Amino acid sequence: MDRNLGASQVATSSDDEDAYGDLYQWGRFADGHQCRNSSTTTTLSSGDQPGHGDFILSLTGPMDWRDPQESNLWQGVNGVNNPCPDGFRLPTDSELNEERLSWVDPQINSSNNAAGAFASPLKMPMAGNRSPTNGSVIINSGLYWSSTFSGTVSRRLLFFEIDENASMNISERARGFSVRCIKD
Repeated sequence: MDRNLGASQVATSSDDEDAYGDLYQWGRFADGHQCRNSSTTTTLSSGDQPGHGDFILSLTGPMDWRDPQESNLWQGVNGVNNPCPDGFRLPTDSELNEERLSWVDPQINSSNNAAGAFASPLKMPMAGNRSPTNGSVIINSGLYWSSTFSGTVSRRLLFFEIDENASMNISERARGFSVRCIKD
């Protein structure tokens, strides 16, 4: 896709608010929770689809929106809660890392940070993220979920901040991050 899920346009800069899109909790379907101003609740879901559009806060480990945890919600185009349009899916950790590594090209003076992310064909903006403990939106960073999970506590992600190198890392599933779908 040429934009983040929920974005109204392709990014024209790394801080283009119209290109930010929504912030998803890992493994959740598009039920309204992903909207930046959705209500919050501290009641964890016992199922794959909570039945409401609240952003679920998690105050203790493992910091997931679901209890018990489920690790197969975003696996491929047929993932139970795949939020992507038909024929699209979330990228794997390896696919996101390959994209990140493509940002460094000395011949065109690109870099492994927010500038490189925006200079890439994907035009990935610094869309921020949503706190798992209070639901506030934190700006000046770009965090993107992959479909890859790591153990039972956290999920792989791609992040970059102003003037810092991008890296692959893990994070709690209750956090709200951007989603960029790829064609299967």
